[in-house]
Amino acid sequence: MVKKNSKKSKNPPATITRNKRATFEFKIEDKIEAGLELQGWEVKSLRMGKVTLADCYVYIKHGEAFMHGCTVQPLNTASTHVVCDPIRTKKLLLKRSEIDKLEGLIERQGYTLIPLSLYWRKGAWVKVEIGLGKGKKDHDKRQDTKEREWKVEQSRVMKKSRLDG
Repeated sequence: MVKKNSKKSKNPPATITRNKRATFEFKIEDKIEAGLELQGWEVKSLRMGKVTLADCYVYIKHGEAFMHGCTVQPLNTASTHVVCDPIRTKKLLLKRSEIDKLEGLIERQGYTLIPLSLYWRKGAWVKVEIGLGKGKKDHDKRQDTKEREWKVEQSRVMKKSRLDG
């Protein structure tokens, strides 16, 4: 009889969407999980997967964190009685100490806050994973592209050698 590992969660977080461009444009050094303040129609749209994080960023103003540029497309059936703003700025739910730490890193060391992914936590709570990163130079992007292409080529060679042997 195999014992289950109690440290693993029974329900892994279900990813709603990922910001794939963020890891290409920025070197992510730290990741933070934050809650998201949403309206009812936005939650319904998130359940249907009608959200994009492209061109999205996080800023801190008056001691509060906000996510700007996240597009949530309203559903025709869920938002008939409400005026929906698809690119509404959303407030992030972070502790004061986390906000102060992030604000110091942004102002003094030139970091940027980028939303990396949206996911469900414990079935009902929407969380956003924020990356603390710095912009990559062009030569860093070229190096990443070379590594990605080499991995694809390597997997092709390995697959071919397994079929031949």
